[in-house]
Amino acid sequence: MSRSQAGHAPAWAEASLLARARRRLLGDRLARACAALLLLVALACTLGPFVTGHPYDRLYYDYPGTPPSPSLYPTPEAVRPALDRLAFRMRVRAEDVAVTADAVRLTLASDRPIDPRVLTFFSRSDTFGEPRVIARAEDGRRLTVEAPLHRLRFLAGTDTLGRDLLTRTLVAGRLSLALGLMATAVALGIGVAYGALAGTLGGRIDAAMMRLVDILYSLPFVFFVIMLVVFFGRSVALIFVAVGAVEWLDMARIVRAEAQGIRRRDYVRAAEALGLTTGAILRRHVVPNLLGPVIAFAALMVPRVILLESFLSFLGLGVQEPATSWGVLIADGARSLETAPWMLVVPASFLVATLLALTLLGERLRDALDVRA
Repeated sequence: MSRSQAGHAPAWAEASLLARARRRLLGDRLARACAALLLLVALACTLGPFVTGHPYDRLYYDYPGTPPSPSLYPTPEAVRPALDRLAFRMRVRAEDVAVTADAVRLTLASDRPIDPRVLTFFSRSDTFGEPRVIARAEDGRRLTVEAPLHRLRFLAGTDTLGRDLLTRTLVAGRLSLALGLMATAVALGIGVAYGALAGTLGGRIDAAMMRLVDILYSLPFVFFVIMLVVFFGRSVALIFVAVGAVEWLDMARIVRAEAQGIRRRDYVRAAEALGLTTGAILRRHVVPNLLGPVIAFAALMVPRVILLESFLSFLGLGVQEPATSWGVLIADGARSLETAPWMLVVPASFLVATLLALTLLGERLRDALDVRA
């Protein structure tokens, strides 16, 4: 063996588990691609609603069910029907309509003198801006006005109420991702502490603690959520509690099995012989050696939580208006699949891409943190 090889082997052997896992992940193209996709989705959901140009709760009454398009609205052929609708509401006639790139000029005619206050209908419209009077007949029955056009772009279309679907999908992603991360953090905290304690203590205490886990497993999850909704009503906090109350059970079982194996290691027995307390053994030996399986399982738990929240929202037991999530948008899209398929495709694409990237990254992370590799 050469000197360079002899010097390299100890450095690799002494490298920490996290350092070796980082090297493996950085050398994995699929892991890098999944991480880049997740970063892109997170940035889009965080910053995207500020640059789309549409408030997520703004209703564009002139554009309900508008299909996705990179073009600007209104289209030239849609200006005249919009003017006719305004004229009908103002009880006048629209004549001599001339449409330019940024404005429209027309004459409002009526059999009676026109009250200038009716021009406020223009500014209330999603298509036109504040009008100005260019000419007025002496009898007041004809007004020549010019109004600017509001140029809008809906890259992902609008829903049945006229709300920008891209903005709502990005805002929904904030809640879905935040709920997935927070519920996973709670499940980690409870599951690691509970499972590590049960696996380290062993005996009757371990059996009693795990029987409690089995009892909680036997409760139907949907029934549990329905009971919470009946007593406390629908809210985001309720979904957080319901998901966190269930997801820690799997973590507790995994950690307990790992803790039982660590408990039989020589260094743990030596620590017991030296008189260390159970709490000290958990902090210094058991929990640190559970880091690899815990991190890998946490990466796989986030997509499970997001999917579970989407399932509850799809059933109407989750997030309610005006808040929204990917599950709520998918439920709305499923009801409008025949008339507006983009309402299902857009949020479902974000959800599937995020779940796929999280799952693949979690599997790669699990392999990278495998001490046997």
